[in-house]
Amino acid sequence: MSALKNLKLAASAAALAMTAAAADAQQTNLRIQTHFSQETLSGKMAATFIDDVHAMSGGDIQIEMFYASSVVKSAETFDAAATGILDCDMTGGSYQTGKNPAFQFTGDLTGGYANPYQQYAWLLHGGGYEALNELYNPYGMEFVGWWIPGPESLSSTSPLAGVADLEGWKFRSPPGVITLIFENLGASPIVMDFNEIFTALETGIIDGADAANLTNNIGLGLYDIAEHTNYPGFHSMPADHLACNKGVWDAMPAHHQAIMKVAMQALALRNTTINEVANAKNSVILAEQGLNMYQWSEEDMATYRGAVQDAWAEFSTTPESEALLNSHLDFLRGIGAMK
Repeated sequence: MSALKNLKLAASAAALAMTAAAADAQQTNLRIQTHFSQETLSGKMAATFIDDVHAMSGGDIQIEMFYASSVVKSAETFDAAATGILDCDMTGGSYQTGKNPAFQFTGDLTGGYANPYQQYAWLLHGGGYEALNELYNPYGMEFVGWWIPGPESLSSTSPLAGVADLEGWKFRSPPGVITLIFENLGASPIVMDFNEIFTALETGIIDGADAANLTNNIGLGLYDIAEHTNYPGFHSMPADHLACNKGVWDAMPAHHQAIMKVAMQALALRNTTINEVANAKNSVILAEQGLNMYQWSEEDMATYRGAVQDAWAEFSTTPESEALLNSHLDFLRGIGAMK
């Protein structure tokens, strides 16, 4: 009987421990906005990220995702998260260059990195997390991770065979250093929200767009109007970020923070590799459908790189921008990717 009694007491203690553990379990609820629509490949990847977080946390982290910038405009997402309208921003740091030009170097070095893997290497092994949060934290935000679809392709209703075709070319541009580069090459960049591109292209307000890579451009319907593009891309390789309200992030238990960072790293690998495959396949399909695809000559690429170097110098106007740019360049020189 004593053995049975001891067994019952042990079972009761275990049940109480489980109840206490359940009571101590902390729920994290996050409202996140992305500029991608659910129909694009990147939108589908964001949904997979949510599934990963839910599974790894056993449901203790719940995410409500607002797609296609449905709460505020894309460029306003960062501030909406910092002020508590949202909890996290899943757009890109370069939208915030008006705050500090250093934000240009939080996502896109506009030709500095040869591929996404080099850029991830800086983040993971070159002090990137620390360098980025030195910039983000004073604005009330915590940088959590990157996901990089890969080099982007321009879309245009007129030929884009080289630098000469940029003269007078009106195109949608994100804010930041890219506007300086293309202005210096003769184009007329117009900064507009991501989700205004299709209508502006359809109505002739713009001649083309710097929007996304080949596959996401298809998802946006741009090649239904624009008959010209460049592939492989060269001009831009933006890293979309996940950044969260600093107070919300600091209140999360450490294991929830770890889940979010690991899920972002999984998203990064999955997103980059699937875009590589999708872009390659879609380039064949688009060529068969008659889309004009251009690869710039080495002479034109040298002209572009010169404009990039000039624009970097113009954007390095604050201690933060100079420090962040130098962090990137020191890493690239250290691995022999830049002189």
